[in-house]
Amino acid sequence: MQKLTLAILIQAALISTAYASEQSETKGFVEDASGSVLFRTGYISRDKTDYTDNLKGTRETVKDTSSVAQTAIVKLDSGFTPGVVGFAVGLVADGSFKLGENKNAGNNMIPRETGINDKGILEKGIGDTYDHWARGGANVKARISNTTAVYGTQVLDIPVLASNTARLVPEYFDGVMVTSHEIKDLELIAGKFTKNQYSDQINTDGRNLDRAVVWGAKYKFNDQFNAAYYGLDSKDKLDRHYINLNYKHALANDSSLTYDFSGYHTKFEEGASTYSQTTTNLADRQNSIWALSGTYNTGPHNLMLAYQQNSGNVGYDYGSNADGGQSIYLPNSYLSDFIGNDEKSAQLQYSYDFAAMNVPGLTWTTAFVYGWDIKVADVTDNAQEREFFNQVKYTAQSGFAKDASLRVRHSYYRASDEYQAGNYIGDTNEWRIFLDIPVKLF
Repeated sequence: MQKLTLAILIQAALISTAYASEQSETKGFVEDASGSVLFRTGYISRDKTDYTDNLKGTRETVKDTSSVAQTAIVKLDSGFTPGVVGFAVGLVADGSFKLGENKNAGNNMIPRETGINDKGILEKGIGDTYDHWARGGANVKARISNTTAVYGTQVLDIPVLASNTARLVPEYFDGVMVTSHEIKDLELIAGKFTKNQYSDQINTDGRNLDRAVVWGAKYKFNDQFNAAYYGLDSKDKLDRHYINLNYKHALANDSSLTYDFSGYHTKFEEGASTYSQTTTNLADRQNSIWALSGTYNTGPHNLMLAYQQNSGNVGYDYGSNADGGQSIYLPNSYLSDFIGNDEKSAQLQYSYDFAAMNVPGLTWTTAFVYGWDIKVADVTDNAQEREFFNQVKYTAQSGFAKDASLRVRHSYYRASDEYQAGNYIGDTNEWRIFLDIPVKLF
């Protein structure tokens, strides 16, 4: 990792580029500083009906596990100092409180206090929910030419190590990340992270991350074709590789057809946790999952068809091994990700932009995904699941509330008896409502 980071820094100092460097254009530590606060009200409700006995099909109704809370997410960044090497500092933090009694914590929204387990021992995360809580951290940055190194607390957006941002507050990683743009249209990254704090955790290393090393590159060949590759080595957990190819074909009347291929290959270590596996050999657990989608866009209409397939002896597992709670850059991902052992799935999605009806900022997305041929150990090779998804989002375009947004989404999820809660989610009706009000400080 040290050698790779050093190589990128040397490249930044030696390679001549055809365009101005980011560092040469800095205005200064204070002049380029920025600060913002995102006020978010979040609500998630999951009404479940679970099968307690997969073989007999016995049902047990589970009460609503709703959570509602308020947060303020602060992001502060200084500019870079002038010179060959520029330095900067940053801060990301959140302060939250629950609304109402709100004792549920089963959907990664609200952390739990320390409680007493069934053995009479104090254990973190099993007590009552917190009434209010705060998290966050700082980082320092150094930049040479078009290469930047960041050390400290970060929110990651990498296909193999992506922070979960779909809850009240983001997932944080602590470590170092180097990003280089020394060659036009090419981005190189390398990083090492040693702490992972999930969205509903107070402990800064609640996922007990030992060491995660990440690397990758993405390249824009032209305005139509892009490609990317990323890799991850999470110590004692897994090795993962990701590839993406994206091609956009322009059609008449400003229409377009976009083809996208993405896929992962994962090898799980003996210490990794997985679900939906069909092998008892913990040293030989692996899978490959890939997806191909085609999207037709014309005016306000967007229509996508996608096919996704998993193979190997275990379901595609992410998040539980400190590998990022959003590390699934695949199309068939809503409430369910359709990632069971050997599962195949197909999706039809449609989106509409109401700007065409003089309501700019309003969009609607609907999708139906069906999965089949799911293997459940010692039960079946042909379990199924399906989800009907709808989301409406409105973003204010002007006025005092400019950029404020309200997002309402609903998922109707059902699975065959053999693939109920003991193996995956269980039959669920889910609502998510998020009100975001961003405020720019400076």
